[in-house]
Amino acid sequence: MADPVIAVLGPTAAGKSDLALRLARDLGGEVINADSMQLYRGMDIGTAKLTMAQRQGIPHHLLDVWDVRYPANVAEYQRMARDAIAAVTARGRVPILVGGSGLYLRAALDDLNFPGTDPAVRERLEAELAAAGPAALHSRLATLDPGAAVGILPSNGRRIVRALEVIELSGQPFTATLPRYDSLYPAVQIGLRVSRGELDRRIAVRVASMWRDGLVGEVRGLEQAGLRESRTASQALGYAQVLRFLAGEWGEDEAREQTVKATRRFARRQESWFRRDPRVIWLDAGPGADLPAQAVATIGRWVSSPGDSSPGDSSPKDMAPRTTS
Repeated sequence: MADPVIAVLGPTAAGKSDLALRLARDLGGEVINADSMQLYRGMDIGTAKLTMAQRQGIPHHLLDVWDVRYPANVAEYQRMARDAIAAVTARGRVPILVGGSGLYLRAALDDLNFPGTDPAVRERLEAELAAAGPAALHSRLATLDPGAAVGILPSNGRRIVRALEVIELSGQPFTATLPRYDSLYPAVQIGLRVSRGELDRRIAVRVASMWRDGLVGEVRGLEQAGLRESRTASQALGYAQVLRFLAGEWGEDEAREQTVKATRRFARRQESWFRRDPRVIWLDAGPGADLPAQAVATIGRWVSSPGDSSPGDSSPKDMAPRTTS
């Protein structure tokens, strides 16, 4: 059995980066980013991007790829992620995808092709977005495709426009254009499960830390580099709220509180997206859980009997974990 690609996924603040780092060290792996906003250069504090020191010498790929003015492109990410997986595998290392961007993870792992575009339709929808705002278009999307609306933030105008464009061109819901779960690689997907109350607490702590670490200053510098004009990066959690503070629309306390609220809502959407994938093996990531041991045991079971691990089963079995170096 070929070594699997490992994916560590789940809601924000669940502990994905720390687990991926530990697995990379224990299994002889390299980390491949699957967080759409960590692809942007300079967006560090608000995305909880690990510093060079925190990476502990473990190679990390697909961080700091795009300028903040660049519109995110999942098809381009797909090409880069698959190239990174191939390169890591060729070095005899284990590729470890980590992130909470569900579509990006599926783009990297699955047999997923993206529908074409029509400039006239796109231009009309973007004009509607400029005139009516993203909330109005999100309401339309919720009527046409409730599943897609769950996975797209109401503030993310660019993704809303894309979903509506696909619906109009294909005559199908946007979610219907995503094929059944069919991975291109042998892959074990580890989802981190945290109780609602604990996750809310962690999000509040993380946002407070972001402010102490200088998020406002980071956004102020990125604003000078074109962040406010970006169709994608300007909508990132924390960054959108600080931009409103800098514009005088909110006080700083309001921006911080709105970041907490928006992040909690986003975490619910992440959970809804990932719960639909029957391949995800959910592990307890709550206080006191020995998450690395659970994850290594899960990977060992999967390698011995690929596909037999039961989604949602978080209890380690009596099988020695297999590690590589």
